[in-house]
Amino acid sequence: MTDTQAIIDTYPNLFRIDYNLNKLVQKIEVLNFVNPINIEQEKRNFFASKYNVNPNFKYRKLDFNAHKLQQELFSQDIDSIKDEETRVFYREVIYDYSGLVQCVETVGQKEKFYFNSLKSFGTPTQNSVENARFILHFEDEDYDKEMIPAFTAQEAAEYFDEFTKQYDFQFNIRFSTKISAAAMVINNKQTLVLKKNHKFSANQLKVLANHEIGVHLVTTFNGLNQPLKIFHNGFPKNVETQEGLAVFSEYMSGCLTLFRLKELSYRVLATDSLRKGFNFCDTFDLLHNQYKLNREEAYNITLRAHRGGGFTKDHLYLTGLKKIYNLYEQGVSLENLLAGKVTLENEPLVQKWKKEGLATENRYKNFAFDSNENANSKLDFILQNLK
Repeated sequence: MTDTQAIIDTYPNLFRIDYNLNKLVQKIEVLNFVNPINIEQEKRNFFASKYNVNPNFKYRKLDFNAHKLQQELFSQDIDSIKDEETRVFYREVIYDYSGLVQCVETVGQKEKFYFNSLKSFGTPTQNSVENARFILHFEDEDYDKEMIPAFTAQEAAEYFDEFTKQYDFQFNIRFSTKISAAAMVINNKQTLVLKKNHKFSANQLKVLANHEIGVHLVTTFNGLNQPLKIFHNGFPKNVETQEGLAVFSEYMSGCLTLFRLKELSYRVLATDSLRKGFNFCDTFDLLHNQYKLNREEAYNITLRAHRGGGFTKDHLYLTGLKKIYNLYEQGVSLENLLAGKVTLENEPLVQKWKKEGLATENRYKNFAFDSNENANSKLDFILQNLK
């Protein structure tokens, strides 16, 4: 009998529920549904309207029965899990996944989607908004040649292939015009998607390699290696921790810039504008006319915030970065946070599960975390002084 089989035999109810949830949640990849399918066309229309007509985004149709999925989520016999801490955790999992189903189900339905997004991702606090403004008051740094967009998506794919040679995991790279970011990872398909018509700078290639591969794919494959599927599917509210780790990976590898921190700050302000009832034109106006962001960047950040009907996830990058930076400064190991799509709040549970044989040591590491390559003292000053 294998060690894994012995563990399964010791905790049969837990593994049965974990297995059932794994089957149910394969379809809930929010980013698959929240990215509009007509981004480029609507961008052209918006620019042609002199920024006066809100885009009319279209979205993928649901390919599953959301109501039936909700019923099956709540039909799990959570009370049969004997350990109280694990039982409470899996109850949270069900509520969290139910919230994500509601997000996916209401994509494109304005307020309905926005309120579901609030439930799953929250909204910026006053501190977050003040942190963003604090970062934005710093003078821009000299424009480095590493920041010049010079590489095609195909060249980016070759760069990422090379970067991944330090790992033995296999993932797919595909190109799309239907994503709002330059690159994103689809966790359940182990796929890195690159924006087809995007030009990448040398700095951005390094940023994306350390962010998407060094953290998002490392946690994907570490999660797949764990006995419990929840590590791969994601702990409740894991975005803040995972994005915090990913941006911290940029910092440690020496490619985080003030420009990038400002980008994350604009995202906070764009997300905050939703709370104030801003429409697409209003948010774009805030970024482009008040903050003098060029129209391409202003459009992309506005799109990220308004997709689906108001998607609030983007404020979590900065808060996540601050939390992970503080841990690092205190000398706390980040190892357990790379065990899968886990959260800082549930790190003690990961430790407990390791002792019980329900979690294993990480197969993959983030190489950037080995030594601090950041040479920009201004970034340290900023990160130390965020609230």
